[in-house]
Amino acid sequence: MTQLSRFLYGGDYNPEQWPEDTWANDIQVFKQAHLNSATINVFSWALLEQREGEYDFSKLDKIVKELSDANFDIVLATATAAMPAWMFKKYPDVARVDYQGRRHVFGQRHNFCSNSKNYQVLASKLVKKIVSRYYKNSHIKVWHVNNEYGGNCYCDNCQNAFRDWLKYKYKNLETLNKAWNMNVWGHRIYDWDEIVVPNELGDAWGAEGTETIVSALSLDYLRFQSESLLKLFKMEKAIIKKYDPVALVTTNFHALPNKLLDYQKWAKEQDIISYDSYPSYNMPTYQSAFLYDLMRSLKHQPFMLMESTPAQVNWQPYSPLKRPGQMAATELQAVAHGADTVQFFQLKQAIGGSEKFHSAVISHSQRTDTRVFKEVTELGEKLEKTGSTILGSKTKAKVGIVFDWNNFWSYEYIDGITQDLDYVESILDYYKQFYKRNIPTDIISVDDDFSQYDLVVAPVLYMIKSGLAEKIDQYVKKGGNFVASYLSGIVNENDSVYLGGYPGPLKDVLGIWVEESDAVIPGQKITVSLDNNNYQANLICDLLHLEGAHALGNYNSEFYKETPAVSENKWGKGTSWYIGTQLDEAGLSKIFDHLISIVNIKSLVETKTDLEITKRVTKSGKELYFVLNMSNDTKDLPSEFDAYKNLFTDKSANKKMKAWEVQLLSKL
Repeated sequence: MTQLSRFLYGGDYNPEQWPEDTWANDIQVFKQAHLNSATINVFSWALLEQREGEYDFSKLDKIVKELSDANFDIVLATATAAMPAWMFKKYPDVARVDYQGRRHVFGQRHNFCSNSKNYQVLASKLVKKIVSRYYKNSHIKVWHVNNEYGGNCYCDNCQNAFRDWLKYKYKNLETLNKAWNMNVWGHRIYDWDEIVVPNELGDAWGAEGTETIVSALSLDYLRFQSESLLKLFKMEKAIIKKYDPVALVTTNFHALPNKLLDYQKWAKEQDIISYDSYPSYNMPTYQSAFLYDLMRSLKHQPFMLMESTPAQVNWQPYSPLKRPGQMAATELQAVAHGADTVQFFQLKQAIGGSEKFHSAVISHSQRTDTRVFKEVTELGEKLEKTGSTILGSKTKAKVGIVFDWNNFWSYEYIDGITQDLDYVESILDYYKQFYKRNIPTDIISVDDDFSQYDLVVAPVLYMIKSGLAEKIDQYVKKGGNFVASYLSGIVNENDSVYLGGYPGPLKDVLGIWVEESDAVIPGQKITVSLDNNNYQANLICDLLHLEGAHALGNYNSEFYKETPAVSENKWGKGTSWYIGTQLDEAGLSKIFDHLISIVNIKSLVETKTDLEITKRVTKSGKELYFVLNMSNDTKDLPSEFDAYKNLFTDKSANKKMKAWEVQLLSKL
């Protein structure tokens, strides 16, 4: 089984919070809204195992039966994300030690230590009980392992496991000392037990993941912690596959994106990617589109929108209501970028706890004549009508933007130049250039096959691991087109600087070298001249020397006035570009107008429009265009779609698109 059997519309249901005699009515309300699936058992460990080894599945049996009898598809969670109180009391080592060196106590969730043997044993026993009990139920379509993995632990168990991990990686201390540059500040070690985890009490300080003395140590610890949590996932997955080898197994990814987990490495172990999407009230629409494209690109196949909200969330500093039509538009944006499900958290609004003001399909009023419920129902009707057509269709992109977790980690550990480095924001600057032009884009890893793309864009590719420079070199020589930016090609995988001038092993393919990088102080006005027009330069200004490349733009101020800021280089059959500063949007647009015309990359529509347009292609070759008005204003549909039909309405395409309207268009 490689994909879902039908388009899922549903979400998280927590029936254990409600009397059993209310469940049947809940399910009828869900059916009224055209829901066809429910995620259950996410945080039920304390109910399933009230004391160690004493299991009670009576409630779970009943809800599984009621949902199955109602022909709901079930996403069954393994309930290992929130530990019961007795576990903390009996096995204190299951509790995580935080960055400040404090051991957690019972409460919250996601506070388990991934290297606690007791947690591993207890979680395994629970999962075996659950899976062996329910795996024969044909309504269970997806196994949902744990929930929103994340968070590092700095306890003695982790420290000992980290030392073993390092022994396996480096073999001996001489190699480790060299890789970590441990002669700096006299940090050289002579015994494995001298290695201390990098926390606020040791070689790291400030906010977690941002400040460190020995960056290679901190990088390795992030890698180790990501792999430690991944081992837990694989442990549960192996149990599930033993009983149900064809089942889809996943865990829900989250955040913007989650910095502490290498999702590209995790993706290899997921049968299908699932993602929890909660765009903030002030998040630009291109940022949520970027995150959906990232999720789709992790396996280059459709993903699950595992969680979203029908209205408000409980955790933002301000949580305004979604405007009429906005809920459906934001859900369908995920579908437009590759989701094969729309799932809400939550299906029924809790009456207690921190999430009691997090919205739901069934709200506190418990009425079905509310605006939100009506909109959920209308969306359900659309998905019920078109879901079988959308299911499994794919996005075909000729542009790949490199997003790499090791670069994410190392880039934000940089000490010096400027404090304003933000990896995600730097990537988004470039993604936006394609988003606003309606050019399909994959968000790829450094290990992806570059040859399938006409253009590979790698902003702030600070870390160049072994073999990557050669891969880029060959890609361009064979006719590929490559874009790099400031702070690229600086360090290797151990965060050691490449000598001989920046951008290290990328100097030849880019045809330049960088002598110095100037920090742009907030309020300082530095401009770059492109085609006799001036554009604002921010953050960093690289002082370039051309060695084969030619200048597309020069600095127009400061002591480096009239020196190159942007370059272009022919290399073999291909072309490379280097953008040596953070240009304002207009300046970056000018450059991308130029290089997109050279590479001959086409927008999905020739007409200039503020509408968001994506395309998914079915297995039979049918083209599905999603046209989204992600605004409060009426907008004109591009004339290219005059002869198209809206599959949501079975009518001709609407030429005037009202606020938050979405059309799914196909040729008549």
